[in-house]
Amino acid sequence: MTLTRTLATASRVLHQLRHDPRAVALTLLVPAAMITLLRYVFDATPQTFNAVGASLLGIFPLITMFLITSIATLRERTNGTLERLLAMPLAKADLIGGYALAFAVLALVQSALATAIAVWLLGLDVTGSPWLLLLVAVLDALLGTALGLFVSAFASSEFQAVQFMPLVLFPQLLLCGLFTPRPSMHPVLEAVSAVLPMSYAVDAMTEIRTHSTLTATFLRDTTLVTAVALTVLLLGAATLRRRTP
Repeated sequence: MTLTRTLATASRVLHQLRHDPRAVALTLLVPAAMITLLRYVFDATPQTFNAVGASLLGIFPLITMFLITSIATLRERTNGTLERLLAMPLAKADLIGGYALAFAVLALVQSALATAIAVWLLGLDVTGSPWLLLLVAVLDALLGTALGLFVSAFASSEFQAVQFMPLVLFPQLLLCGLFTPRPSMHPVLEAVSAVLPMSYAVDAMTEIRTHSTLTATFLRDTTLVTAVALTVLLLGAATLRRRTP
């Protein structure tokens, strides 16, 4: 892996995204808009917004980054860009690292915007530091990026890429503990939820909402989310094939 080539790949991806205003709008504005909508859905019960708002602050970036990454990467695969790049002296790690870095920049801006609006404009009340909220939101967005890079290998059209969202994300959304505590689920579903990364993303947000200091549970949860994201990135690299004529 070469830093120069990785940065060049990231720069190219960001340049392409800059000329796609719809992608930029989806990435930056949708999470902020959704968290704003949620605030006024619970306008009469702000304590409910405080209870679920922090969790959704991590879930919304994960979903949007999954969508934008899977579609953008699929375009690169189907138009032959990835194949041409792999025919050059470019390592898979450079390519995947460049994509991950480019989308990480978007994830950071997206999460910072959504967190700032939720905490300072919408009055989301958390016991812990808002900076920790931002950290977990960024990690969740990176997880969505990694999942999007991975599933793009199994789709042949943008419609198929979108179809992976119910398969990959919806079960996690239902089982992550957002709607009901995981220990109160059926034992089989609780066991399944224990291996899904979104569960730990929600748990990390809950720790921030209810504790003023770092806890062992928070460190465990964020470490697991990061480890899963890195593992999925490695699996994404394994789907790349260098073809020679």
